[in-house]
Amino acid sequence: MEKGNIKQVAVLFLKLGFIGFGVPAAHIAIMRNEVVLKRKWMNEQHFLDLIGATNLIPGPNSTEMAIHIGKERAGWKGLIVAGLCFILPAVLITGCFAWLYKEYGQLPEAQPFFYGIKPAIIAIIISAIFPFAKKSFKTIELGAIGLIALLLSLFNINEIFIMFGAGFFSLFLSFAKSDGLNSKSNYIFPFLSFQNPNSFTATNLNLFLIFMKIGAILYGSGYVLFAFLDADLVKTGLLSRNQLIDAIAVGQFTPGPVFSSVTFIGYQINGFTGAVVSTIGIFIPSFIFVALLNPLVNKMRNSNLFSIFLDAVNVASVAIIIAICLQMGNDSIKDWKTIFIAITSLLIAFKFKKINSALIVLGSSITGYLLTFI
Repeated sequence: MEKGNIKQVAVLFLKLGFIGFGVPAAHIAIMRNEVVLKRKWMNEQHFLDLIGATNLIPGPNSTEMAIHIGKERAGWKGLIVAGLCFILPAVLITGCFAWLYKEYGQLPEAQPFFYGIKPAIIAIIISAIFPFAKKSFKTIELGAIGLIALLLSLFNINEIFIMFGAGFFSLFLSFAKSDGLNSKSNYIFPFLSFQNPNSFTATNLNLFLIFMKIGAILYGSGYVLFAFLDADLVKTGLLSRNQLIDAIAVGQFTPGPVFSSVTFIGYQINGFTGAVVSTIGIFIPSFIFVALLNPLVNKMRNSNLFSIFLDAVNVASVAIIIAICLQMGNDSIKDWKTIFIAITSLLIAFKFKKINSALIVLGSSITGYLLTFI
């Protein structure tokens, strides 16, 4: 393994950690642009397989994709470096907001600049998901599975049920058409359980345990995190609902994984050390899961049985991302200004495929800010 690969991984994911605004799907879209199109570190199919595999395990998907890519490019050192470099910018920025909030009791007003960002993020996701859709919808059956997955996702069915359901349904169809399948290998996905502490207090140990538990069992969108936090922190009186809402806001307008909001929350509960242990707790399961899963992805693709399962999971993943775009569009594209920004961003993303996604986001932010005066 070339030593230079570690540096390449570090530089790329530090950059993505600073420019990766929006939902995990947007982060993955930017990664695909950088890793598949620009640097050609892997092909489209393998990147899609990593997305499908990542969706099958708990934790923040974009962070886990960064860890996967680091492992593919630079081995075990790359796995650690990619994850840390992607996480740290968001954690440091969120930590600064946490300190300001604790000191002054409010967050800086940044909403005008984010007026134009959400439509641009939707455009970036659509432009990135289009090649995935062409690659994953290989047969009529997979197309039907994707359509069903999209409808179920729009009805807010749990994402993990949709993906596993798609995989098992595809296996059922294959068995129905044949006498059986010859599988080259059998694999068991790692399973991690964590016992909930009987009582939760604002100590560093308990902060670490509660967030490690959440990181180990939380499936689906990172925004599901806030439902766990409401139950474990707000209802126990350790955090106010206003503080939780402000934590969500921080997660929205800082780059990187939305799980970095935990840094903000940990700081409010127990200062600097609370922020550190909370952050370590929420992210460490992702490193463990990816370390266990990554060596299996190629073997899964080479197995007839798991190849059928993985194809269906990939289709379901694409459908879920499309559903996320539709839901985001319903929330953020509401007038002629946001429609203009969304269409312009989409045209730029499709026409100029090599343009850095950060430039589209920056341009849309400035455009959105200027349009608020009209």
